[in-house]
Amino acid sequence: MARMSAFKTYDIRGRLGTDLTETIAHRIARAFAAVTLADAVVLARDCRESSPGLADAVAAGLVASGVRVLDLGMAGTEEMYFATAHLGAGGGICVTASHNPREYNGMKLVGRGAVPLPDADFARIRALTEGKEGFPATSGGMREDRSSVRAAYVTHVAGLVGQGIGPLRLVVNAGNGAAGPTLDALTEGLAARGARLDLVRMHHDPDGTFPNGIPNPLLPENRPVTAAAVRAAGADFGVAFDGDFDRCFLFDGSGGFVDGEHVVALLAAAHLTQEPGAAIIHDPRVIWAVQDAVQQGGGRSVLAPTGHVFLKAAMRREGAAYGGEMSAHHYFRGFMACDSGMIPWLMVARLVSQSGQSLTGMVGAMRRDFPSSGEINFRVTELPAVVARVKAALEPKARTTDRTDGLSLDFGDWRMNLRASNTEPLLRLNVEARGDAGLVAEGVARVTALIKG
Repeated sequence: MARMSAFKTYDIRGRLGTDLTETIAHRIARAFAAVTLADAVVLARDCRESSPGLADAVAAGLVASGVRVLDLGMAGTEEMYFATAHLGAGGGICVTASHNPREYNGMKLVGRGAVPLPDADFARIRALTEGKEGFPATSGGMREDRSSVRAAYVTHVAGLVGQGIGPLRLVVNAGNGAAGPTLDALTEGLAARGARLDLVRMHHDPDGTFPNGIPNPLLPENRPVTAAAVRAAGADFGVAFDGDFDRCFLFDGSGGFVDGEHVVALLAAAHLTQEPGAAIIHDPRVIWAVQDAVQQGGGRSVLAPTGHVFLKAAMRREGAAYGGEMSAHHYFRGFMACDSGMIPWLMVARLVSQSGQSLTGMVGAMRRDFPSSGEINFRVTELPAVVARVKAALEPKARTTDRTDGLSLDFGDWRMNLRASNTEPLLRLNVEARGDAGLVAEGVARVTALIKG
């Protein structure tokens, strides 16, 4: 086969019928089995119209390799992570394109214990998939219904978030993705443990045609519908999920979108109330609100490069309680150091319930004390040269330079991070300041002028 563009840095994602077909999915499954040598593999899928067919092709490829397929049916990526560890499987695959347009689909792959595949193994899977050689048929494979594992997942998540949640009224927008059934099972389990949550559900039923638009709340144009529902319901806050619900996005009680770094700060604070002194991992794009929360909680702040592979590795290396990225990926030691979209909003609900403060008040203080620009993307042709130009002009004026991920310059009252995207040909800029939104605007203007030459 020809070189496959569906293989990205961390996962598989492509346009249906060209980049990704059922034939390609079958071959990926055969390659996955050959590289991981897994005797059992957990399989899950999202609700896209193409996902059942692709999941069937993956299952057939695994069975032909002699693998037991532990099939969760429609489930979230995080349920695949949990089941891979819980069932002692040699690997896991979730068929999903998450927040991508309808004409896309893909796969997320993990090894034993839900640990990310090593780069070398991922490269070997790609090479075998692209190769012309066939795969030998092996007996002993079978497909088993393991959808009942959701009950164990609910028990585990409920144990992590603990008791003392509510009374709270929340808007939850599943975006017609896969989140709805899992959300129902989880809230039922929490209610049995004393949680008092009044949920206003919207776009709740899974529908692969996405009649209300692709579930991607990170896009500003997709946020007003949830914000308006929060205000109309008089809710304490709102939650919106992406398609495979490994990410959730929060809205305060006034309908204001809660920026990613502020969610990381909230979750850091929530963990440090339970485990003072714990290590907290976070990416270096926007850091001051997070570091302030960690310092106040007596924790230890550790930077890691952006990307789930790097965050998960740092989580394990540091024994960290929690790790977060401003892009809404949140990782938990008690959840195999994996990311979850259900645990974050529940932990924030518990923090709000026990602190006596509203989410609106907590976030408002961070917006005031640590204003930021949000991520600004630039499409440039000579990326290294552009970064060098910014570095030459601004680094002499900086108090400190950090190269954990891209170029971070700290000027004392404002700070910037400039980094290349891991997945797209883009240069990404973030600017933050201490208590002065005007400095954010000035910093953005200064760096933008240098980028544009």
